[in-house]
Amino acid sequence: MAVDLLLGLQWGDEGKGKIVDVLTSKYNIIARFQGGPNAGHTLVFNGKKHVLHTIPSGIFHEGKANLVGNGVVIDPVIFKKELDKLEEQNVDYRKSLLISRKAHIILPTHRLLDAASEASKGKAKIGSTLKGIGPTYMDKTGRNGIRVGDIELADWKDKYRALADKHEAMIAFYNVDVQYDLQELETEFFASIETLKSLQFIDSEEYLHQAQKRGESILAEGAQGSLLDIDFGTYPFVTSSNTTAAGACTGLGIAPNRIGEVFGIFKAYTTRVGSGPFPTELFDEAGETMGRVGNEFGATTGRARRCGWLDLVALRYACQVNGVTQLIMMKGDVLSGFKTLKVCTSYKYKGKEIKHLPFNIEEQNVTPIYTEMKGWQADLTEMTEASQMPKPLVEYIEFLEKELEIPITIVSVGPDRKQTIVR
Repeated sequence: MAVDLLLGLQWGDEGKGKIVDVLTSKYNIIARFQGGPNAGHTLVFNGKKHVLHTIPSGIFHEGKANLVGNGVVIDPVIFKKELDKLEEQNVDYRKSLLISRKAHIILPTHRLLDAASEASKGKAKIGSTLKGIGPTYMDKTGRNGIRVGDIELADWKDKYRALADKHEAMIAFYNVDVQYDLQELETEFFASIETLKSLQFIDSEEYLHQAQKRGESILAEGAQGSLLDIDFGTYPFVTSSNTTAAGACTGLGIAPNRIGEVFGIFKAYTTRVGSGPFPTELFDEAGETMGRVGNEFGATTGRARRCGWLDLVALRYACQVNGVTQLIMMKGDVLSGFKTLKVCTSYKYKGKEIKHLPFNIEEQNVTPIYTEMKGWQADLTEMTEASQMPKPLVEYIEFLEKELEIPITIVSVGPDRKQTIVR
């Protein structure tokens, strides 16, 4: 049985959590393959808002397995807080939540290192979420990391102490003012480790292999967005993992020839949290309206998102890198009320018009070239069928399909799982 992928195609915050929740009924297993608590997946159903950071978005569906894969980094303290919230909502996660033994653990000193590193950069900050993600992946590639499977071993605390001591020496090297009480942080950390140890640890690549042999359906869930990929994103303003389709293979142990559908999610406009280039960013009333109507605040950081028109150059690039087979457009309802919409279809780059994403898209190198389209005034939030969509919205969708050469099969018209139109 092929494994389907669900990926964000922009700078994150595309609405992946909602779509995983919508699609979960079709799958036996939901598997998260990269990132950590720097992600925030927001789900809305039955009038309630739920935010998940590490736990897969299928956790609210009974009878579905939810796997935290080897490519994920886990902060036991944040993870425990997520579990506590699930218990408050009477979600029985103990049978359905599975953790890969090869997933790496974020230590308290990883978070402190993150803060020290960011503070040392001054104006050159990359906009880290300060969750310790980068330092944890650095230890992973540096072959120093502590994995979930390690905490089952008798001497794991010795390994912890050696790594934490090394981190403290590195924090001192940065020579910045980072105040902390490590003993206090460790008390909470070790208590959360005990909670983590009460869950099911598995050899996840073998688990998924056997599930495929049995014909079970699997949906791999990504975090962040493709333009934040460590290799293919707007480096250095990126995350520390592979957020693209290739990351699903390494983050779950799935062979490339086992990938089936690749669902690519994008907003009808573009947003970005934190630092980094953003060619179509708006600083006018249109951008302010997008942010206000779209409630554009980061689910993890609470930071206001920067807003701008849809960038088809960047979106086309993300589709190519991921091999997207179906597109899902989010937040079409936010654009209701605009008389005119703009879509960036190419860049002026070093005096030439180009349609591909170049090495550097800083504003001094790139000027977006726009196509203008008629907007729609209708409120989309109560619509449930494609036949109800206003003509300008249909024309907008068809224009994007023609440019990207990929069908848009789902259109989201609100945050609730019911506000989803299948085309």
